[in-house]
Amino acid sequence: MDMRYLVSILPALFTLCVAPVWAATAQGHESHERIRGAALAYAQAQTRTLPGQVSIQIGTIDPRAVLRACATLDAFLPGGSQLIGKTNIGVRCNEKPGWSLFVQATIRVTVPLLVANRPLSQNTVLSEKDFSLQSGELGQPGILTDPAQAVGKTLKFGIGAGQVLRQDMLRAPFVVTQNQTVEVKVQGKGFTIRSAGQALNNGAEGQNVQLRMASGQIVNGTASANGSVEVRP
Repeated sequence: MDMRYLVSILPALFTLCVAPVWAATAQGHESHERIRGAALAYAQAQTRTLPGQVSIQIGTIDPRAVLRACATLDAFLPGGSQLIGKTNIGVRCNEKPGWSLFVQATIRVTVPLLVANRPLSQNTVLSEKDFSLQSGELGQPGILTDPAQAVGKTLKFGIGAGQVLRQDMLRAPFVVTQNQTVEVKVQGKGFTIRSAGQALNNGAEGQNVQLRMASGQIVNGTASANGSVEVRP
């Protein structure tokens, strides 16, 4: 055989030999894009109820990661992670032999934030003049985005002008204050007894209040919106 002819057809022979091998190794491997798609769909579903504008970016997967093809991919949030900021989303295959992979994601939520207009002291009962709405990124859970979440609430501690309001800064106003004489309602099946007692602690609506009755007995009750305390026998 002419050596020049043999040399000329070697590339074609190599391609014919390698192509079936590549197809065989690629077949049965899970697509990285399908894994990323499962992570994206999960993040979209879990953030659908968040206020404001949500932006989701799913990171790339190490091309060296080779995983067995799976009929159904199951996405989940790893323990200790949250769907905001830089995070990880897990994708797993529950078919045997199973596998799991963590995909990096960045989730940004742009919302109107409640920002203090001026320095506010401890125990300030907030009104709409105390804060304004400014667009910003929701960086952590508990940030307030609706004026109704703040109006009428009391600051647990002082804050500075421009500070973003969070749920853990506020408490409901006290309807019962320490040492106050309050109406005590003892309610049972088919009867109600009213008397008076001295509150031993402050309490917002729905909170537990300890009372000293005229007899000296200490009882526990639940503060009501009208300032009375309900005790169940």
